Amino acid sequence: MEQVLDITNCDKEPIHIPGAVQSHGFLIAINRQSGLISYLSQNVQSITGIDAKNFLQKDPAILADEVHLESLEARFFLMTLGEKLRKGGIFDYLNPFLIQIKAITYNLIYHLSGDELIVEIEPEGVNQLQLLDVIGDIISQTSRVSNLDTLLNTAAREIKQIIKYDRVMIYKFAPEGHGQVVAEEKNEDLNSFLGLWYPASDIPKQARELYKLNPTRLIVDVDTVTAPIITSASNKQPLDLTYSQLRAVSPMHIEYLKNMGVKSSFSISLISKGELWGLIACHNYSPKFINYQARETSKLIGQIIYSSLEFVLEEEDHQVIHSINENLIILQSHIEKEDMIDALSKNSVSLLNITNATGAVIIFDNKISSFGETPSIHEIKNIADWLIEHSHNDIYFTNLFPAMYAPAVQYSHIASGILCCIFSIELKEMIIWFKPEQIQQVTWAGNPEKPIERDDNGNSDLMPRKSFEKWTEIVKHTAQQWTSAEVSAVEKIREHLIYAIKRKADDIRILNEKLSLANEELDAFSFTVSHDLKIPLAAIKGYAQLLEMSDDFSLPDQKIILGKIIKASNRMDLMMNEILRYSQVGKEAYKNEMINMKALLDEITSEIFSQNQYQGVEMAFGEITNFTGDQVMISQLFSNLLSNAVKYSSKSERPKVIIESEVKNNEVIYSITDNGIGIDTRYHSRVFELFKRMDNVDDIDGSGVGLTIAKRIVEKHNGKIWFESDFGKGTTFYVLFPKGN
Repeated sequence: MEQVLDITNCDKEPIHIPGAVQSHGFLIAINRQSGLISYLSQNVQSITGIDAKNFLQKDPAILADEVHLESLEARFFLMTLGEKLRKGGIFDYLNPFLIQIKAITYNLIYHLSGDELIVEIEPEGVNQLQLLDVIGDIISQTSRVSNLDTLLNTAAREIKQIIKYDRVMIYKFAPEGHGQVVAEEKNEDLNSFLGLWYPASDIPKQARELYKLNPTRLIVDVDTVTAPIITSASNKQPLDLTYSQLRAVSPMHIEYLKNMGVKSSFSISLISKGELWGLIACHNYSPKFINYQARETSKLIGQIIYSSLEFVLEEEDHQVIHSINENLIILQSHIEKEDMIDALSKNSVSLLNITNATGAVIIFDNKISSFGETPSIHEIKNIADWLIEHSHNDIYFTNLFPAMYAPAVQYSHIASGILCCIFSIELKEMIIWFKPEQIQQVTWAGNPEKPIERDDNGNSDLMPRKSFEKWTEIVKHTAQQWTSAEVSAVEKIREHLIYAIKRKADDIRILNEKLSLANEELDAFSFTVSHDLKIPLAAIKGYAQLLEMSDDFSLPDQKIILGKIIKASNRMDLMMNEILRYSQVGKEAYKNEMINMKALLDEITSEIFSQNQYQGVEMAFGEITNFTGDQVMISQLFSNLLSNAVKYSSKSERPKVIIESEVKNNEVIYSITDNGIGIDTRYHSRVFELFKRMDNVDDIDGSGVGLTIAKRIVEKHNGKIWFESDFGKGTTFYVLFPKGN
C-alpha cells in the first residue's frame, strides 16, 4: 500500500545524524574510553594522502604525524589526546586554536558528544571583526530604540554590515510553527521577502529543536559534495552531530535553497527562556564562508538583540498588562466579599476585563452562567466535555479551536479562540473565555503545500517547493492569539477562585458541624424538658384528682394539697423561665467592650447579700483583671457562679467564697472557690447538663440551668470553663478568656 505523504514527513528526517560533513572542513572523533579514533570524515585523505579508513581504531598521535602539524601546541594536543581521554583527563584548551597543515591555517575546534570527543578542523578564514567594536556598536544601536519595528530593522542592518551577506532577514515563529519575515536588509537588486509567511515544514520541528541547542548554522556552498563519515564495520551507531559546526545539510533543505537561488546561508537563533522566538536568517547568492570567531560573535549578537527585543516587547505590553492587573485586583476583592457568580459578573469590572475576550461562561455548582457573546448552552456543555477529556492541564488555550474541535466550525465567528481554567475535573467546573474569528489574508512565499513527485519506479516522495512567487490565502477559523498577560491573569484568578471555593466549603462544613451539634443539643434539650416537666405536671394532676374525688371540700388536708399544687406550679414556672433564659443566650447580640470587673463583681455581690439568708457568708477578693467582652452576658455568668458558691457554702460552719484572677500567656483565668458541700464524683460528667442537680441539694433552691447557661456564655466568648471539687470539701470553678477577647 502506498504511503500517504504530507508536510509532516519532514519532521521524521534525523538531521542530527546525517552521516557526513560539509566538505570545507574535516572531522575526527575519538572514543573517550579507548582513546582511539572511532569516526572520521573521508576527506581526511586530502590532507594526509592516506585512505582515511587506515586511521580507524588508531591513536590520534599517528594522524598528527601524518599531517605534519607545524604548531607545537596543536601537535601536542593531538599527540596526547588519546592518552588523556583514556585517563579521563579534562581539556583546558580554549576553542579554537590555530594549526597549520601544508602551509594552510586552520581552526581546530572540539566538543563532546556522548562517548566521543569530536575534533573539527576548518579554514581559519579572514578575521575582519574587531569583537569589542562590533559588540559596542550593536549595543549602542539597539539600546536607543524603543519601537519594535525600528529595533528589528536596526538589528538586520547591523548584522548585514558585519557578515556582508546579500540578504539578512529576521524571521519570527508563530506558535503553530509557521514563520514570517518581520524585518529585512538586502541588496538593492533583490526582491523583498518582508511580510511573507513560510510554512512550518520549511523549518521542521527537529530543525527548530537543533536551533535551540546549537544557535548558529552555516551552509557554505549548496553545490559542494559532502564528505561521508566513516567508522569501523562493527560500529553500527551513527555519530551525533547536534553540536557540530560542519554537520552536513538535509538533501531536501539543499534542494530548497537551490530552488530559491541561494548558494550559502547562515542563521542565528533568537532564544527566549529556552524557547526559539525566531531566527536571523541570512542568504547569499554565491558561496560564502564565515569563520569560527565571526560565528561566535554573531551568536553573542543574537543574545544582545533578543535582550533588547524582550525589553521593547515588555514596554509595549506594559500598558495592557497594567490594565489587566488592575482589573484583576478589583475582581479579586469582589470575590472575597460576594457570591462567586455575582463577583465575576455583576460589577463594573467582570471576567471580560481580564482578557480581550468577547464572551465568557462560568460552569459552577451545576449551573452555566454566560456573559457577552458565547455559543449556546448545549454547545457549551459539549465544549466542557471535550475540554475535560482533552485538556491535560488546569489551563488550556488555543486560537485555532475549530481545528482542534470540529463542531466549533459552526460557531467559529464567536469561538475560534478559547481560554479555559478548570477548577474541578470531577464536577466539570470551569470558566471559558471566547474570542471571535479574525479572517486574515496571509501572503506565503509560494504555495505552502509541498508537491509530491514520483521517480522512475513510480515511488512518491515529498519535494521542496520550486516556486516562491507570492501566494495569497484567506485564513479562516482563527482568532487573535492569547497573550501571556491574559493567560497569567487567568492563572491568578483561578488560584483566587479555588481559594474562595475552598473557604466557602470550609464555612459550610463548619456550619454543618454547628448545626449537627445544635440538633444534638436540641434533642437532649427536648428530652430533658419533656422528662423534667412531667414531674410537676404529674404532681399537679394527682393532687387535682384527689380534690375531684372528694365530696367534702372542707377536708383538713385540702390546704396541704392545694399548697403542693401551687408549689409544683411554681416549679414549672421557674423551669419555664430558666428555659427562656437559656434560649436567649444564643440569640443576644454580642457587644464587645472593656469591662471593669471589680465594679461588676461588687454589684453582683451586693445583690446576692441583699437576701438575708446569706449574710453569714464571707466574700474575699484577690487580684481582679479587666478584659473585653459582652457586659450583660458576663454579668449573668458571674452572677450564676457566685450565687451557686454562696448557696452551697451557706450551711458550712464558716462559709467563705474567694474570687480572684491571674494572667497567663495572654489569657485571663478567673477562679471562684467555696468551702461548701462539694460535688459528688458521680455527677462530675453531668454538671453542665440542663436541669441536672445532685440528690443532696433538694432543700436548696435551684433549677439546674445556671451552669448550662454559664457554659454557653463562656463558649460564646471563645473561652473555657471547668471545675475541681471534692464531696463535702468545696468547689472551685475556673473560667478562662482570651485577654484580647
